Amino acid sequence: MTDPVRTVCFVIGLILAVVTVASVFTTLVIPRATSSRLLRSVSRLLARLVAPLLARLDTYEAKDRVIGLVGPLALIVLFGAWLALIMLAFSLMIWWVGGGQLSAAVAQSGSSIFTLGILRGGHGAERALDIVEAGIGFLVIALEIAYLPTLYASFSARENAVTLLASRGGVPAWGPEVLSRHVRFQNVDELPQLYATWEQWAAAVSESHTGYPSLLWFRSPDSSRSWLLALVAVLDAAALHLALAPGSAPSQARLFLRMGINCLRSLADVLRLPYELDPLPTDPIRLDEGEFAEGFELLESVGFPIEVTRAEGWRHFKGWRVNYEPIADQLTELFMPPPAPWLVSRPQMGPASFPMIRNRTPEDPQGRSGWGSRR
Repeated sequence: MTDPVRTVCFVIGLILAVVTVASVFTTLVIPRATSSRLLRSVSRLLARLVAPLLARLDTYEAKDRVIGLVGPLALIVLFGAWLALIMLAFSLMIWWVGGGQLSAAVAQSGSSIFTLGILRGGHGAERALDIVEAGIGFLVIALEIAYLPTLYASFSARENAVTLLASRGGVPAWGPEVLSRHVRFQNVDELPQLYATWEQWAAAVSESHTGYPSLLWFRSPDSSRSWLLALVAVLDAAALHLALAPGSAPSQARLFLRMGINCLRSLADVLRLPYELDPLPTDPIRLDEGEFAEGFELLESVGFPIEVTRAEGWRHFKGWRVNYEPIADQLTELFMPPPAPWLVSRPQMGPASFPMIRNRTPEDPQGRSGWGSRR
């Protein structure tokens, strides 16, 4: 190869090394939303690769197991891509400095990045590059190892609240069911604390998932649960509470709605998803009045303290949901949570099922009476 070609390759290698190290630094050291471009690309590529396989699977549970591989696998691919790019970058620089064969430069670079010491440069400039690459490789691997405990700690904290919601909001979680169960269990006075807990949860997820966006692709251990599904269910519950009982709804419901909407917008910003920053309460939404009527009738049947007509409640509920439904729908298409009422329809993932609860007693073992669900 001519000297100009080697010089161009050295410049390319230098730029590639700087860009890759900057990507590692911003992703693992600086927890900010600017770090997710490579991860987004890897995750979207893997999601496209598994899409043909999903079409061949019959049940949602089987599809969930396949989709569940995307997040962890994307993380492993990202870690490997960083090391491969650094090795390639230093291979090009060593090739220019050493003047030998490119294959020998690649082998020397691989030996250096993993600090094996099998091959090393023959003179000062090559050895200096070996030392720099070994230091960078050691630092990147150390940061990757330290990254995992932080990641799984945030994942565990997120899933704790999602798991607890199963008994309060049903499986799959549904906003009207959250309110109806608190009426049935005679613990409506606990709703303010529920909203306050989920306000804190939304703030924590907004902080952790924008700083470490790989968490977005990590699915719940149980295929019937999802962090996105749970968040939308509690948002719907708070919006219904404010729309149907404006006089008695706790102030925590409004605070949670504000924080939940901000959380979804933060995640949309990380993923570069479009949304209306200030939608009007009269703007149309995907959910129709017939679907809303199902939730309204459920709350009527359990004696929820409704203070307005169904038409008025629908009008105010729309005014709340327009703020988060478009983002929730885009995230639903991207992350594929389990099918559930009021989520965007996804025939390829199966039909939505309503949560069911039965009041089984020794006198009524089948739970046909009392406050058993009508679904």
